[in-house]
Order: sequence, then C-alpha cells, then structure tokens
Amino acid sequence: MHRFFISKEEIIDDKAIVKGQDARHIRDVIRLKEGEMIQLVTESQVMLCILDEVSREKVSARIVEKMGKLNEPPIKLTLFQGLPKAAKMETILQKCTEVGVSSFYPVATERSVVKIKEVSKESKKLDRWSTIIEEASKQSMRDSIPKLGRILSFSEMLSFVKDKKVLVPYELERTNTLRGFIEDAKGSEEICIIIGPEGGFEEDEIMELKKAGAHTVTLGRRILRTETAGLVVASILLYELGDLGVIQ
Repeated sequence: MHRFFISKEEIIDDKAIVKGQDARHIRDVIRLKEGEMIQLVTESQVMLCILDEVSREKVSARIVEKMGKLNEPPIKLTLFQGLPKAAKMETILQKCTEVGVSSFYPVATERSVVKIKEVSKESKKLDRWSTIIEEASKQSMRDSIPKLGRILSFSEMLSFVKDKKVLVPYELERTNTLRGFIEDAKGSEEICIIIGPEGGFEEDEIMELKKAGAHTVTLGRRILRTETAGLVVASILLYELGDLGVIQ
C-alpha cells in the first residue's frame, strides 16, 4: 500500500487533502483511482484512507481508520556523515533511512573531497537530499521522515554531540570493539554515529573527538567505505538495541 506524508492542517474532520508532488504522483505516475486505499501519515498519526477524489483540481481521501505509529525504532540514531562525493551521500541517506536512522547531519572535515562554500549550492544539495530521504521514508513505510540538518563544520559537530553517547568507527583503533560499545549503550535513548569521509579522519580530529567524549571502535580487519560504514553500524545497533529483525 502506498504511503504519503501530510501535515495536520491538511485534515478537516474525516477528510484529508494530498497536495503538491504527492498529488501529482498519485494522479499521474501510479494512477490511483477513487476507491483505492492509501496510508497518510502526520507528525503524530498513521491513517488508513480511501481515495474519494482524484482529479486535476485536487486529490482527497476519507479517513477510514487511525492507527498508532509502530514503524519507528525505540532508539534514536543520529548520523553525522563526513561529506563524500554526491552519489555516495545520496546512497547513504537512502539506505540509512530505510534501516531506521532518525537524523542526518553532513559534516565538512579536513579530508572531505566535497567542499560546499556557497549558500545557494548548499541549499540545492539539502533540497535534493531531503527529497531522497522523504522518498526512502515512503518506500520503507517509515512513520516519520528523518531530520536533515545543515552542513556542519567539524567544530560545530563537536558542540552538537557534547554530553551524548557517541560512536566513531576508526580504522586505527585496536582495542575498543563495537560489541563492547553496545553492551555499554544498553538503555540509551539516543546514539550519535560519526563517520569520516573517503579519506577518513585526521589524527587531530580523532583526538578532538575523544576529548569530547566519543568512543572510537574497530569494525574488524576489513576497511569499510564511507558509504558502507554508517549503514553497517546503524544496522547492527538497531538489531542489538532497537527493533530491526523484530516482528510485531
């Protein structure tokens, strides 16, 4: 069943209005008809609806049943991703949204290949990335669209993660393991995952992260690409501490 996100303001009594790109998608792409069922999601509610008008003027639906939100993990994962090349960032956002990451923050690090200095270019990137996150949320039946923050500097990221539970996969770590971090993190409500760009972190950046309280861990003998590391870590954390693999 197709799922779309709307605001509370688009609901009046037992009727909901679908606008913009979603309305065009319903009408012109998947070509749903009156009488077909869809799911509409607001900030607080999942609703089973039946389409009662699909026209050039509007797309509207009648609310049949209101349901609780069941598809979000009990633990919040925030991914701080060192800026990689464009296609890699899109893959990271799409796949990590599907798995269950709650928030994303792109980060400009010393070894970031991509440098976005113009406000207009950053705005276009964020718009594109927001669209990818929303589409992935629909496809994976998320109950919420993950938050996408603005591009942060490394120092800004350090301020964001202060006093939080922070995990940093680091290829030169030889002692601390992901298993050990998981045992220590049980009961946490939020975990921040920090992933370096293609070239990894500089040693001084790792030192700054450790000073800020971050836990560096090894992911084993094999080196994962930047577009793989966040997805692997998020998947393991959600399996061990969240709801990945659980049938409700």
